[in-house]
Amino acid sequence: MERRPGVPRLLREINDRAALELLLATGPMTRGQIGDLTGLSKVTASQTLARLEERGLVQVVGTQAGGRGPSAALYSVVPSSAYVAGLEVGPGLVSAAIADINGRTVAEVTFDPNGHDDLVPVIHAAIMKACRSAKLSVARLRGVVIGTPGVVDPRTGDVRYAFDLPGWHEGSHEALAGDLKREVTIENDVNLAAVAERADGAAKGLDDFVLLWASRGLGLAVMLGGKLHRGRSGSAGEIGYLAVPGVPLPEEIRTAPGRLPSLAGGLQSLVSAEAVTELARGHGFGAATAGECVQLAVAAGERGEPMLDELAQRLALGVAAVCVILDPGLVVLGGEVGHAGGRALTSRVEEAVARISPVRPEVATSTVEGNPVLRGAVLAALHEAREELFSS
Repeated sequence: MERRPGVPRLLREINDRAALELLLATGPMTRGQIGDLTGLSKVTASQTLARLEERGLVQVVGTQAGGRGPSAALYSVVPSSAYVAGLEVGPGLVSAAIADINGRTVAEVTFDPNGHDDLVPVIHAAIMKACRSAKLSVARLRGVVIGTPGVVDPRTGDVRYAFDLPGWHEGSHEALAGDLKREVTIENDVNLAAVAERADGAAKGLDDFVLLWASRGLGLAVMLGGKLHRGRSGSAGEIGYLAVPGVPLPEEIRTAPGRLPSLAGGLQSLVSAEAVTELARGHGFGAATAGECVQLAVAAGERGEPMLDELAQRLALGVAAVCVILDPGLVVLGGEVGHAGGRALTSRVEEAVARISPVRPEVATSTVEGNPVLRGAVLAALHEAREELFSS
């Protein structure tokens, strides 16, 4: 039989990856538990753990009492074996978080751009501030993911059509990578919120769902087969342009190079922050933000029902259109409007969709704690870092 010297090395790499994935997913385990769950023999499991210890990737963190024999050593992934950075870039504020390879947040900061137009130095400063807070150098980062409003061009990684973030420009992605001396991923913010929703929220463990994000603007993230669907040009989910009854069609969308397309008309004109605030004031609920307006309507009980009914009807136009095409089963409402409305809003959207669509999805409020975009950015960066760690 022909000898294949590469096979043993490949098997070692497969075994190492299997053990690391298991420890990252479940936490500290004994050699016997790792062997049982991966199918490795005791000898192979011991050899695998020895290699990972030698590489500085796993360590003994305690013992577990067994039967009659001695206590078994508990192994865990070394938290400092890799770090990642996740960021949310919004108008007027940048949030950044640093996490270790186990996903534990070790630093979280905010940074005020202070009027700077170019986002590259702003993001650099935010990452430096976060690294200082975590007491580590930027060279220790094995993954950097940035969430931002706008369409991300899959060819260049640059942001297009970020209406309230003109600081994104052609070449920003390449400039950031050069500035930080490592690969950087820029992702649509609603897509990252959906990543967090699938990991920790109302869509936990689901492979198919959509997240409708109603806040300053309107966005949709599509998760199919456990993967984000971005579309050929990265524009999947730009639901604000959706033509809906009773609203003027969006016009002059294709503008001259360097100019942003108009969002006048379409679903955006019904459920943008400005539209929701105007709707609420017409029903006697005035507040500074759309979310606060919806909160007032919910708290008002019966007096707020007409406003919530009308808002649900508007949202249902977009939800129904998405569901008759994708039939995702679950629609999650996020953003300040979705959070503020809670079950009072989602139940109404469910009923409104059922009246106009043959597809009747479950509609739920986002349950991700904290900042969903920032959490999603950290999770996406962890995925990148772990893949790099597994293959190194």
